[in-house]
Amino acid sequence: MYAVIKAGGKQHRVKPGDVIEVELMHGQHGTSITFTPLLVVDDEGKTHFGKDLGRAQVKAKLLGEEKGEKVKIFKYRAKTGYAKRMGHRQLHSLVEIEDVVFGRRAGSKKEEESTEDEAAPAEEAAPPKPEEAPPAAKASRAKSAVKSPSRSRSSKGRA
Repeated sequence: MYAVIKAGGKQHRVKPGDVIEVELMHGQHGTSITFTPLLVVDDEGKTHFGKDLGRAQVKAKLLGEEKGEKVKIFKYRAKTGYAKRMGHRQLHSLVEIEDVVFGRRAGSKKEEESTEDEAAPAEEAAPPKPEEAPPAAKASRAKSAVKSPSRSRSSKGRA
C-alpha cells in the first residue's frame, strides 16, 4: 500500500517504513504528524483518487531536523570589479512514515436500503408545503428597471 502526499509544495510517493525529507516542520522529536492532502492512494492493487480520499490519512513521526546541501551563489558584473559570493543551506525535517490508512468503507447496500425504508414513511406523513409564487409587484418593478438605450459615443460630434 502506498500514497502520494503533498508536503512543502512537493509531492512524495510514500509507503510505511519510508523516511523522507520535507520542508521544515517545527515540532519535538517523536511528534506524530498526519498528512491529509493526499493525491492518490493504492489499496492492495486498487487505486483511489478524488472524493474517495476524504477518508484516507498518512500517519508519520517526526525524526528530527537537518540542513540540506550547500547551494553556492556567485554574483558578478563585468568591468566594474563587482563579485559577491554567498551560500545557503535549507533546513529540512526528517519524517518516518508509520502507516497509510484508507479508513472504514461505507456501509453495505442492504443497510442503506433499510435506513431509507425507515425514513420514507416519516417524510410521507408530513403535509406537502405549497410553493410560494413571487409577488406581482416584484415582477413589475423588475420590468420598469430596464434602461432605455442611450446614444453611442461614435455618433456624437459627427454630423
